[in-house]
Amino acid sequence: MSSNPRSAFESLKKNQSSKLAARCGTRDADIFWLRLERYFEDLYYPLTELYGKRYDAVEQFELLFDQMIDAYAARPEPLRILDLERQFTQRWFQEPSMVGYVCYVDLFAGNLNGIREKIGYFQELDITYLHLMPLLEPSPGNNDGGYAVKDYRKVNPELGMMSDLKQLSEELHACGISLCLDLVLNHTAKEHEWAQKAMAGEEKYLNYYHTYPDRTLPDIYEPKLPEIFPNDAPGNFTWYPNIGDTGRWVWTTFNEFQWDLNYTNPNVFREVADVMFFLANQGGDVLRLDAAPFIWKREGTNCQNQPEVFQIIQAFRAVMRVVAPGTILKAEAIVPPDELQKYLGVKATVEKQCELAYNNQLMVLLWSSLASRKVNLMTHVFHSSPKMMIGCAPINYIRNHDDIGWAMTDEALATVGEDGFLHRQFLNDFYSGNFEGSFAKGSLFQFNPETLDARITGTTASLCGLEKALAAGDEREIDLAVRRILLMHSIIFGFGGIPVIHMGDELGLLNDSSYMNDETKASDNRWMHRPSMDWDKAQLRHNKNTIEGRIFRGLLHLIRVRKSTSLLHCFSYFHPMWTGNDSVLSYCQTRPEGTLMVLANFSEREQLIDAKILEYASMKGNIHNLLASGAAPSIIDGRIYLQTYESMWLADYD
Repeated sequence: MSSNPRSAFESLKKNQSSKLAARCGTRDADIFWLRLERYFEDLYYPLTELYGKRYDAVEQFELLFDQMIDAYAARPEPLRILDLERQFTQRWFQEPSMVGYVCYVDLFAGNLNGIREKIGYFQELDITYLHLMPLLEPSPGNNDGGYAVKDYRKVNPELGMMSDLKQLSEELHACGISLCLDLVLNHTAKEHEWAQKAMAGEEKYLNYYHTYPDRTLPDIYEPKLPEIFPNDAPGNFTWYPNIGDTGRWVWTTFNEFQWDLNYTNPNVFREVADVMFFLANQGGDVLRLDAAPFIWKREGTNCQNQPEVFQIIQAFRAVMRVVAPGTILKAEAIVPPDELQKYLGVKATVEKQCELAYNNQLMVLLWSSLASRKVNLMTHVFHSSPKMMIGCAPINYIRNHDDIGWAMTDEALATVGEDGFLHRQFLNDFYSGNFEGSFAKGSLFQFNPETLDARITGTTASLCGLEKALAAGDEREIDLAVRRILLMHSIIFGFGGIPVIHMGDELGLLNDSSYMNDETKASDNRWMHRPSMDWDKAQLRHNKNTIEGRIFRGLLHLIRVRKSTSLLHCFSYFHPMWTGNDSVLSYCQTRPEGTLMVLANFSEREQLIDAKILEYASMKGNIHNLLASGAAPSIIDGRIYLQTYESMWLADYD
């Protein structure tokens, strides 16, 4: 392989031009080469670092570009036009108009055609980003909620066919809704064709995975590796006696039926890139890169967030910018803020990594503050966290399909006078309902009796107190629970990035224990907060006197106000502020046209803060609360008054 990227590009163009010309018109061929020339170095350098010393490096490059040309030529014309539109508006995903919704296809509407029939519901909520949870063909039985993929090119037959997905994406696009699809990067199901060929002993496919003839290497790796599911899947390696003639150990980070892919093999990189092209050509606007931190292994480490992970992601983004630039990448990386920043680009990799990433830190801090009624930890962490880089956006959420792990450092907690171990124990006790005075009704997940470590499961409404209040028939507690739900959403909607509603949260759906009747789910209590959509309750959303109506209308109000102000564009200056009141959060987002200050009372008691905070934020002139139809905030004796669990969005522009 040439050591000069320019020479390598010219060589590829010379060798591939005739093939591209035969597949595309002159316009499209010219666009392809212009894009490739622009992003060639972003692709060339990481691939050279990863695979350049292999004997077949040149051949691998040629094969990759064959795949890129095939996928580009197969891209439907409407998606090519969308590519051009998004290249002219590269910050389309940072706009305040982006509002997300996430759901399981079967639980929400039965199948993909059912989702099509519910597009009007998404439009009613002003949704512009729809994440459909894993819908590719999974392994039979327990498949980790669809994250054990048997075939990346087929839809789960219970949900429909690939043609149904393509039709759905076309109809969503016509309604201004972008589609997010899951792509599991780290592993396949053991039933996947590659794994089955590896099981038969085929050397080529054994090299697609991390497999070992004995425990020598696994025993070197294991001491540094965390256990993802210590109760159900202890350890990180599984013995398969039927692989080949003698059996082998397989690296299985998550479950024994999920085999970790070997990205030291360029064939794996090419296979996964080709799946990306395929899903983009079905109309996927966002590809969620599941388990991205785990894709590179190194002795003596926890095998997460290794430098090669970011080289691989950079190469993936580069090929997508050539083949399907209208499709962007989202990192599923539940890691500390400093590590998360790498998935969005730092220094030389700015705008070369993923465009989107989950803001897990915000979610954890919200639940911590709601239980403690204190925002000092959240404010401190906001101050110490790295700033968001250009060209990317966080996914802000209250709940998702997974458990809540208390990912907060002992150092941060100590700074605000908390003991890390005791605070995490408090949160587990509080949200599992084992703390006196707790309003929450959740459950512990993956409890470790030796370390007392655990995570929490439960729907937003149940964790906010609605389930307990309804069971007690306590109208005041019901009111407080609804206020908590709206408060939490006011924060994620009052942040730059893409706020995402978890299915059913807009109606206040409660924990669902029916999963216990399904033997493939009964051992995993995360299914408790994955209830089927209750369309009877959804009918109540138009009645403002119902719980469903209060929550739905409250969220819709937040969404519409959000979309009406440019101050919530992701590209704004974010600065948290101390309020002098432990229960009141404050942060500002500033753009040339003005400043938006969010104030949020995390207490069931009314609160006051010094109104000079407006002056400290350099807010002047006509200051008004966007959430109160532009009314001025209530100021009593020089102090701003906040009602129980009230949130204000104060702006200083007309």
